[in-house]
Amino acid sequence: MNNAQREIVEEFALFGDWTERYQYLIDLGRKLPPFPPERMTEANRVHGCQSQVWMDVSGDAAKLDIRATSDSTIVSGLIALLLRVYSGRSAQEILDTDPGFIEALGLARHLSPTRSNGLAAMLAAIKAHAANALGIGN
Repeated sequence: MNNAQREIVEEFALFGDWTERYQYLIDLGRKLPPFPPERMTEANRVHGCQSQVWMDVSGDAAKLDIRATSDSTIVSGLIALLLRVYSGRSAQEILDTDPGFIEALGLARHLSPTRSNGLAAMLAAIKAHAANALGIGN
């Protein structure tokens, strides 16, 4: 997971300003795999995001596969970053890994407050799924 975070930071370091970084985020979001329309349910919606975000998690404590989508291009890019770090990992790895790349990139400073809140909500949803997989969820 730390390798994924380091790679993300290195990729963003290639861009000189935030206009280029936002464009890269948009490009990442456009490359997300298609999200099945039948999974766009209220049960899969991530609350706390200004945009519409749906997240579908499958697997068990040994490996959780996460799919997600949004109606916002920048939020879709944020989803792509979160999936690179967290999808395909064990529930314990997910719980134990802080998203250091967010601070390293300065995302919190460069996102609007509503997008920052949405990013936090998506991360909380991922961690909640991991906790549930371990039987320590609500």
